[in-house]
Amino acid sequence: MGAMLIQRAQAAGLDIAGADVPLTPEKLAHACAGAALAIICVPAAVFEDVTAAVCPHLPPTAVLADITSVKEQPLRQMERLWDGPVVGTHPLFGPSPEADADLPVAITPGHHAGPEHLALVEGFFADLGCRTFQTSAEKHDKAMARIQNMNFITSLAYFALLAGQDDLLPFLTPSFRRRQHAARKMLTEDARLFSGLFEANAHSHEAVRQYRQMLNLAAAGDIDLLCERAGWWWPEDESEGENGAA
Repeated sequence: MGAMLIQRAQAAGLDIAGADVPLTPEKLAHACAGAALAIICVPAAVFEDVTAAVCPHLPPTAVLADITSVKEQPLRQMERLWDGPVVGTHPLFGPSPEADADLPVAITPGHHAGPEHLALVEGFFADLGCRTFQTSAEKHDKAMARIQNMNFITSLAYFALLAGQDDLLPFLTPSFRRRQHAARKMLTEDARLFSGLFEANAHSHEAVRQYRQMLNLAAAGDIDLLCERAGWWWPEDESEGENGAA
């Protein structure tokens, strides 16, 4: 993600510098010199250590920001380590977005972040072709616990349940293979990343408990009720059905 942001910023004509591992003091001092905005682009599990290494090299007026998929914990960590303005961000897309894709970025104001600091951060992402919106860290994390973390944990549990059952292989259907294909990268290449995000989000376990309630409805045979609730996502299909019935 950091490399993608640098590439897009350079294409937009912005003055930008980056530092990658190993993060030596010399490398950080060079990258941070004169920075108006510093964006930490690392996984949540190592975020605090990396931020602690970066902060001593920043100008005192710099805005410190992050791009992690969880916001409450990184904001607390940044505010503990940096006396200047802090702004949390979450680009809701991956490092290789399609050319014409919508690129939303959640912005969560933090410590000492005034309108001018938020404008700086939002302006940076706008120059990259992104669409920003402001929210609170709590509201963001509650949403991501349900959207991102539950997508990961339910797929993980489902494929773990079926693992090792060779007798199932002759029965695989196209819909199963589509789900298998969609989950492959998340459960192989990115499993440690998503596992860390799940644990770093204080609302993940509550989302699991709510999901368990839906499974209990399924176990009780209330499939029609679940289908009705799930249909909320496709209102146009419901209206078409009503028109057809008429």
